[in-house]
Amino acid sequence: MQRRTEIPPTAGLPLRWRDLLPRPPRLAKRAASFLGSDDALLTCSGSAALVIALRALHAMAPSRREVVMPGYTCPLVGLAVRRAGLEPKLCDTEHGGFGFDPRQLEATCNERTLAVLPTHLAGRVVDVATISHIAGNAGAFVVEDAAQALGARVGDDSVGMQGDVGFFSLAAGKGLSIFEGGLLVSRRPDVRRAMGDVQQPWRLDWELRRSAELLGYAALYHPHGLRRAYGDPLRRALARGELVQAVGDDMPDGLPFHRVGRWRNGVGSAAIGRLPAFLAAGNHRAVRRLPRLRAIHGVHVFGDGPGQHGTWPYFLLRLCDRATRDLAMDALWTGGQGVSRLFIHAMADYPALGPIPGDVPNARDFAARSMTISNSPWLDDVTFESICRVLERVARARP
Repeated sequence: MQRRTEIPPTAGLPLRWRDLLPRPPRLAKRAASFLGSDDALLTCSGSAALVIALRALHAMAPSRREVVMPGYTCPLVGLAVRRAGLEPKLCDTEHGGFGFDPRQLEATCNERTLAVLPTHLAGRVVDVATISHIAGNAGAFVVEDAAQALGARVGDDSVGMQGDVGFFSLAAGKGLSIFEGGLLVSRRPDVRRAMGDVQQPWRLDWELRRSAELLGYAALYHPHGLRRAYGDPLRRALARGELVQAVGDDMPDGLPFHRVGRWRNGVGSAAIGRLPAFLAAGNHRAVRRLPRLRAIHGVHVFGDGPGQHGTWPYFLLRLCDRATRDLAMDALWTGGQGVSRLFIHAMADYPALGPIPGDVPNARDFAARSMTISNSPWLDDVTFESICRVLERVARARP
């Protein structure tokens, strides 16, 4: 029997009707307190946050124009670098993972490097200290891409506060969402001043559109509403073989750049109060389910290292080879169970981005073998167990 409900691919914080009531716009202040930062800057998206950060850093170091990104990350990062008027450059990932290969990073950074962008992907925490050492030797800034890691920490400190700048996403399906939004933080007063000098224009057309989309998100972000809003378009894209469109990797015509309006700011101000308890519940679910996933032969589940305390929007898996991953996705992707892929390609393989310098074989291998399983509170134990059994079956089917 076909499911009548749809599990989202990530564990996003559902909105309540009280969140939608008009209230003072205090999201940046409350986010700064949550992150342990002196200040936070609210932006219209995570991509816009990156544009602002890069423009500010380029004003501080105008002779530097290259931005080094990992070979496997969100393609919008490359778009944002170009929107900032700078040059993206790729560095390969470590074998079997998504963090920078340190040796490759040392060889990639030079006197033209403005910034290096380590990515806390899937709520996991990467080693920013090593990256900061390498970037510092080249005179470059470190911008932490924490778009998927709001609430993750290293010891007692939030991610985003170890480098020179950190940015977070408040997009649909994230831990906290105003449909589209972003946050910028920095431990450096001079960088905060430079970012504050970057103007964000007021665009009534875009703010009305985002407000309508946020109302739709509030109404439909539940298992029944997501069947029509997310699941049916996903299955149509997969039926056409459009994998990039299925996961939302397709490039927009441009990156909207505008201030967030008072009402959406207030919605986030209300919802952020529930975020710590929501993240704690997600951590509890993940800890309970990780042993089951890790017991499956040929499946590697990414987790935290010593002193790292990530968030769990979903489980990020690496399978033994591409054929096994594809078998698993063929069996699970259209079933409404919260199984998906993160980014379809390595960064070098999105035609819409154009050519980007850098050889990234490890990133391509990771894109070919990775998949995700939702950690949504709506994914019940019976459904989770059925996913695990499919993974066991496809692993046994491979020689």
